[in-house]
Amino acid sequence: MWMVRSSGGKYASDFLEQNIVAIGWDELQMNVSQFTDKKALEAAVIECWPNLKDGAVRSSVSQLWKFVNIIKTGDTVITYDSAARQYYVGEISGEHQYQESAIKEFSNTRTVAWRPNPINRDDLSLKTRNSLGSTLTIFKVPDFAVAEIHAILQGKPMSTLSSPRDDAEDEKAEQTADSVQIKARELIKDRIMGLGWDEMEELVAGVLRAMGYKTRVSPSGSDRGKDIVASPDGLGFEQPRIVVEVKHRKGAMGSQEIRSFLGGRHKDDKGLYVSTGGFTKDAKYEAERATIPLTLVDIDDLVSIVLENYETMDTDSMALIPLTRVFWPAN
Repeated sequence: MWMVRSSGGKYASDFLEQNIVAIGWDELQMNVSQFTDKKALEAAVIECWPNLKDGAVRSSVSQLWKFVNIIKTGDTVITYDSAARQYYVGEISGEHQYQESAIKEFSNTRTVAWRPNPINRDDLSLKTRNSLGSTLTIFKVPDFAVAEIHAILQGKPMSTLSSPRDDAEDEKAEQTADSVQIKARELIKDRIMGLGWDEMEELVAGVLRAMGYKTRVSPSGSDRGKDIVASPDGLGFEQPRIVVEVKHRKGAMGSQEIRSFLGGRHKDDKGLYVSTGGFTKDAKYEAERATIPLTLVDIDDLVSIVLENYETMDTDSMALIPLTRVFWPAN
């Protein structure tokens, strides 16, 4: 089983729609299939990126070579949707093609027959989640994780056994500040998804307070389409008055939920809809044509907002997601 991801999982939905996996390195401006050995490919990579460090060169060559020559038709492939926090599993159904795809700058493609049912990240063991957390674009999934993934697909979740990591050398070369940050964000998302629904509302309210607003959180029960009201005075009389809906669940919010939220809004309201399960394309379209300003926040957006405002959050809000600042040597 091969993990093939793009930009940390940004284009997973495009992979599904087009029945492909795709990778970049388009700056090479050549069909990687023409290279008959790694040395020639390495020379092309160095010519294209002369300032690339040796470890990064080896990692790039290794991943390109795997995508074109090592991954075979019939192999299992998995990719990650970071917004929905889901893994999609399929089978490679065609050889490497170098062609313009619907995803800009991702011209190296392989066709895939995707399975209809994704796997939620939260359904995997911590060890398997960590094994899938490599920031490499392409890597072989460890055997213990493969066994667990197949067990879940068959409706038989299982405990995992220890196993050495594959692609250790490639991953070592990728240990940059950016790669560590990407892993950290996934761990923070795991923590956020582990919060209760009431804690999630308090986290969002805490972030808004850190941004300078005063907040009122609706009591449990019917909230008439709002969970939090944020405004400069805390009562909603001063503008901007931000009405917030918080949905803490695995499923993506659709257009009906967005219309329902908009239905009770005043013309001067500003809307904020937070969904840890993400949003469908129809929901995003509904938000774009809303009659009031409406911002949709998925789990990736929420992590970014929390990190940007964490140091000014109050103690109770910070305690929901305890974080430690890590310093990294500058280049």
